[in-house]
Amino acid sequence: QVQLVESGGGLVQTGGSLRLSCAASGGTFSRKSMGWFRQAPGKERAFVAMIAWSGGTTTYADSVKGRFTISRDIAKSTAYLQMDNLKPDDTALYFCAADRAPRGSLYASEYDYWGQGTQVTVSS
Repeated sequence: QVQLVESGGGLVQTGGSLRLSCAASGGTFSRKSMGWFRQAPGKERAFVAMIAWSGGTTTYADSVKGRFTISRDIAKSTAYLQMDNLKPDDTALYFCAADRAPRGSLYASEYDYWGQGTQVTVSS
């Protein structure tokens, strides 16, 4: 059983930066595609970014391209989401997720494991 724990959320002003971490335990981290999703109040959970375990290919939602960077440290079994130039629309509960599929997915329903989330609030 894989467990995921997010950290690094907080309150930041517009234009600021945060780095989210997702520490994984159990399973084989090097064979998990990792994704970040977010959910704002009253909205559905939305894809943010993913990194495939096969080849390390990264994919981003259009709304965060050029501002967010996903990465992973296999030795630490940790995935990261570096968020720069944050905007009020980025305010949400951010979740990390793990997928056994080698290419990962943009769809939340295809992820096997989820963390509890970390809150990001961007003030204007």
